[in-house]
Amino acid sequence: MSKHMQRDLDYLQRDILALAGLVEVAIYKAIRALQERNVELAHEVIRGDSQIDLEENHIDEECLKILALHQPVAVDLRKITAAMMINVDLERMGDLAEDIAERAIQLARPPYMPIPEKLQKMTDLTTTMVHQSLDSFVNLNVHQARVVWRLDDEVDHYNDEIIQDIIQTMKSHPELIEPALSLFSATRHLERIADHATNIAEDVIYLVEGEIVRHRPTAVRVEG
Repeated sequence: MSKHMQRDLDYLQRDILALAGLVEVAIYKAIRALQERNVELAHEVIRGDSQIDLEENHIDEECLKILALHQPVAVDLRKITAAMMINVDLERMGDLAEDIAERAIQLARPPYMPIPEKLQKMTDLTTTMVHQSLDSFVNLNVHQARVVWRLDDEVDHYNDEIIQDIIQTMKSHPELIEPALSLFSATRHLERIADHATNIAEDVIYLVEGEIVRHRPTAVRVEG
């Protein structure tokens, strides 16, 4: 690999991590806005989404430039391909954080829907998945990527429990149906963020091992 290509790949990784930082902050703020009924914080997340979109476009352009200038092959080509897929997942996480912020604004109005404690546990797991999936990308750590994949089942479990609780609330308190639907949507958006973190982990497996494991659950094993 030429030193120019290595330099461009290093810059690309730096840009992806910068985008990831923006996305992680957006997710944190969106959930906090939801839990605290903080409308201004929710609007801050919504305003910040345009910066995430700009960063995604920049990274996409850099990937295409590297492909055109250096014509990478083998593992270097997989790096660019994985970076492009991770870039898309990060941007979609940002969109989902914006969606949660919009639900937070609705939930800040009466009648007030109680925010279940399980949502914090689901949030903690999801943010752990996001952070570890990106760490696995930086360190090319397949074991860590497989752990992220396993955690997705736990997030799905919390998602199912919370949705069942919301349904029971709507049945017993019809006056809360509208805010309950907003909370339902926010929970589903959070679950989708975890799915995108899983996608990133699967991209790392592809990058390191050259194996495509998306949509192939039996292909992913957690060793050790």
